[in-house]
Amino acid sequence: MSKQKLSLQEQLLKSGLVSAAQAKSAKSDKRKLMQQQRKNNITAVDEAKELALKAQAEKAERDRELNQSRQQQEEQKQLLAQVRQMIELNRQPKDTDGLAYHFSDNNKIKTLYVPEAMREQIIRGSMAIVKLGDGYEVVSADVAKKISLRNAASVIVYNEPIVDAVDNADDPYSAFQIPDDLMW
Repeated sequence: MSKQKLSLQEQLLKSGLVSAAQAKSAKSDKRKLMQQQRKNNITAVDEAKELALKAQAEKAERDRELNQSRQQQEEQKQLLAQVRQMIELNRQPKDTDGLAYHFSDNNKIKTLYVPEAMREQIIRGSMAIVKLGDGYEVVSADVAKKISLRNAASVIVYNEPIVDAVDNADDPYSAFQIPDDLMW
């Protein structure tokens, strides 16, 4: 009881959208075109096929760009996760009763309370302040360098280490001592 499938031409004839004369004319035009192509070895340019290929190529290009942007977003997420993990594993304990260390973040002055020894290490460049979420943590300079390679915006304060070995041969004031109690 299966119905035999009708061709498009037969379907159009049956529905009354096309007359028998129009169908016969279209069939003969197609046959003439095919004979002419065989006779002259000309390949017909199928515009619909070309448009379909062009649309398919454009879609492939858009898909490739979309996949590339998704991949970049995924890599960025992975880098941020690595930064978070490095900070959490290497953060130093802070002291709420310690000295205030003031620094700027996005043109706003922030304050972090740290012990005096840690404050000196931050100033000398052996420690650094990094941003973790909405808070700030203190990590060693080596960890700060690794973090800045992954996400430079996470490192808020990193002073270059101070070199104590200064060449004093040409310094005319090298013989004079600096007082220890001098505060700047």
